[in-house]
Amino acid sequence: MVYLYAKAVHIIFVICWMAGLFYMPRLFIYHTEAKDQSKEAYTVLHKQFSIMENRLWWVITTPSMYITVISALVMLYINPELLQMGWMQVKLLFVAGMITYHFISQRMMFNLRDEKSTLSSSKLRMWNEVATILLFAIVFTVILKSALNWIYGVLGLLSLAILLMLLIKAYKKYRLSKGNK
Repeated sequence: MVYLYAKAVHIIFVICWMAGLFYMPRLFIYHTEAKDQSKEAYTVLHKQFSIMENRLWWVITTPSMYITVISALVMLYINPELLQMGWMQVKLLFVAGMITYHFISQRMMFNLRDEKSTLSSSKLRMWNEVATILLFAIVFTVILKSALNWIYGVLGLLSLAILLMLLIKAYKKYRLSKGNK
């Protein structure tokens, strides 16, 4: 019974964590593009984006990550044989990637706040897709388990990454043709 409660909590907080990880880079993009405004407008926008990023990060995203990890550890403690399964080991590798993504994003937030960021909005748009690719990898690994053909899985993820990059470039072209940055 405890396992099922831990699993429910895990799923709920994965959703909350991912919501934060998806929205935060979007805020980074807007924050970065605010530099194109007048000095007065940028000052106001910089302050507002810093507040929004800080609240999203420390009230939703980071606590959700910790609750996700704690609930996962509870499930693994109750059912340690999961650690012997290949799909779980692969999933944990992708989860480690997601946690790394989380802390790199945190560093980006600090750099934006301190006005030390050198990343363009285009690079931030690509960064925004990394969490999507990791989420796809985790979900497909969990659902398909041992039935997953790893070669097709890797090729599928690479194809998804290439498609996302092409779509980002196409969207940038579209925005520039409409006179938007």
